[in-house]
Amino acid sequence: MTTGKSEPLLRLDRVSRQYTQGEQTVYALRDVTFTAEKGEFIAIAGPSGSGKTTLLNLCAGLDRPTEGTVWLNGRNLAELNRHQLARLRLEEVGFIFQAFNLIPVLSAEENAEFILLLRGVPARERKEKVRALLKEVGLQGMESRRPGQLSGGQQQRVAVARAIAAEPKLVLADEPTANLDTETAFALLNLLERLNREHGTTFLFSTHDPRVMQRAHRIIRLLDGRIEIDEQVPTFNRG
Repeated sequence: MTTGKSEPLLRLDRVSRQYTQGEQTVYALRDVTFTAEKGEFIAIAGPSGSGKTTLLNLCAGLDRPTEGTVWLNGRNLAELNRHQLARLRLEEVGFIFQAFNLIPVLSAEENAEFILLLRGVPARERKEKVRALLKEVGLQGMESRRPGQLSGGQQQRVAVARAIAAEPKLVLADEPTANLDTETAFALLNLLERLNREHGTTFLFSTHDPRVMQRAHRIIRLLDGRIEIDEQVPTFNRG
């Protein structure tokens, strides 16, 4: 008998990730279980070393758990080969890295449209979409600049435009506001909230930033690799 409840977009079941350092076994994550439904806006919070970045890497299939299972859009990531994982990330996942990961020899516009290029989107459509996005994130007039000609905050905004250009189902963001001033951070969060609201894109942030946590609809707090708190944020408490 079916309940009619749809499959969550993301599901982790008793996931652990351990590393060996010399003769010691170190756990980055321990027995983590949670689901992310389509359209959620979630902040993963916790001190440095609590497992936030490891969690994002597992969600994207960039790393594999030592124990447990990760499902993304109904697919068990452990059952996918490297090519299938790469295709899944290309088609369904956007990334915003703290270190930007822009291609130095490409312009801001070329970096932002790179995923669309890989997906075979026609040139005119790519350029129209990316130029509108760069305008939205405050980079109008800087389309031809390369990463070395942009500030850290400007590079982060290019990375955000690249992540959301293809309208992925899930965006994984590792400290996306870390290098942004308050005004730019709020403008960025407004943009991401609008994308979440209008397109149903699911966002999963790792963050120390209270500005992000104030906007989150749900906060998952990690401590020593375990989920300490998983709570919904009442609407009236959001920034």
